[in-house]
Amino acid sequence: MAFLSIVIGYLLGAVSFSYLAGQIMKKLDIRDHGSGNAGATNTLRVLGTGPAVAVLLLDCAKGIAAVWIGYSMSGGDPLFAALAGAASVIGHNWPVYFGFRGGKGVATTIGVLATIVFWPALAAGIAAIASIFITRYVSLGSLLFMTGTTILLPFFNYPAVYFYTVLGLTILSFWRHRTNIKRLISGTESRIGEKAS
Repeated sequence: MAFLSIVIGYLLGAVSFSYLAGQIMKKLDIRDHGSGNAGATNTLRVLGTGPAVAVLLLDCAKGIAAVWIGYSMSGGDPLFAALAGAASVIGHNWPVYFGFRGGKGVATTIGVLATIVFWPALAAGIAAIASIFITRYVSLGSLLFMTGTTILLPFFNYPAVYFYTVLGLTILSFWRHRTNIKRLISGTESRIGEKAS
């Protein structure tokens, strides 16, 4: 049952709410519009604020639910809570239902981290939101959130498996954002409210 929770976490994460929103609202594949990313930020660009907020919350909920499924089905083992949560992020990034073309997993990762390491995630999240507010770069805020959570985590009393999970998710996030990082360095990254360049 514990190992099954990892599979369930992946299948749950693989539900692409941004894709579904595009199909329901405008009969379009959101991956063919805007930045081409199946996530909340591109949903904002293509469909507007309401759908973007809904996608953000639902993607976060996937991560939260996956962690609790792993925790419950393993009898409270933090290892499987972390693995099921990580599996939901992988599912979001490479969804089996949608040709393995997904998003970058930020919102789902937020749900996972807020569930397993709430306090460092909260502190890093405040800094990330401030960064997005000032610079209007969502990608920069996302990377600051991941980096900040990873750096702060050792100062809190959480199971070691959570640190390694967060570290792995941070590395994955940087890899998924590699084109954004190049655009941030070159000054061509799109800001909130702008069309993807």
